[in-house]
Amino acid sequence: MDLHRPSPESIVVGDVVLARGSRVRLHPNPNGDIFDLALDGRVAIIEGIDEDFEGVLHVAVTLEDDPGRALGDARQPGHRFFFSTAEVQPLAAQSDRAGARILVAGIGNVFLGDDGFGVEVAAQLAGRPLPAGVDAVDFGIRGMDLAYALGRGYDAAILVDATPRGGEPGTIYVIDTAGDEAGEAMIETHAMDPVRVLRTAAALGPIPARVLVVGCEPLSRMTGAEPDVVMELSVPVRAAVEQALATITELVDSLIATINDDGEDRP
Repeated sequence: MDLHRPSPESIVVGDVVLARGSRVRLHPNPNGDIFDLALDGRVAIIEGIDEDFEGVLHVAVTLEDDPGRALGDARQPGHRFFFSTAEVQPLAAQSDRAGARILVAGIGNVFLGDDGFGVEVAAQLAGRPLPAGVDAVDFGIRGMDLAYALGRGYDAAILVDATPRGGEPGTIYVIDTAGDEAGEAMIETHAMDPVRVLRTAAALGPIPARVLVVGCEPLSRMTGAEPDVVMELSVPVRAAVEQALATITELVDSLIATINDDGEDRP
């Protein structure tokens, strides 16, 4: 690939504009190897567009159903694949998917007490049946992984985090990142700052039209400089987990109804 000139942000394939986060169906060259044949017909997400030294464009993708897709974002072999523009078929946003796609992202450091709130909520959500198109993922403090995930064509995202805003410990907040300027300043709580993650994701490409934060007022606020780690939530924050799960369920149901009824909410 040519590292001396920037790759294009988008390409046109069959009169359809494709960019990072677009969904495509793979149709590798039939004369390729057996691995190409195994990928024929699979749905993938575009992670980038690269241009080689000869000016030929290649589409970098990860498989939509690959459980290790985040490793593809990190350019790990076996999870990130390259195809020519002739080997990808654009998929329409509406016609080839059942409905809304929503990411619920748990954020936090499990070694810093109440900062692990979002991780705990994501873990419990992952063990419950979720509506089709809803992914619950524990991102911990992996900010770049979350930034890349936000560009995978989700219609909306819910970030779950410990958010000190001065209320009683265990208080659950719902913050709309598009309309709560105070919230933007208050959710900078640890090594993975959701505000910076959103800015990074937006710089990489399209992000969900709606991004909400479900936060919990922590009792303990550790910095990482303490001599000991704390891997348990405080009593009020532990008690707030169920309320957060109920809140997220209501938000997901509302977002699905809104997105499916109004195509303008789709990114």
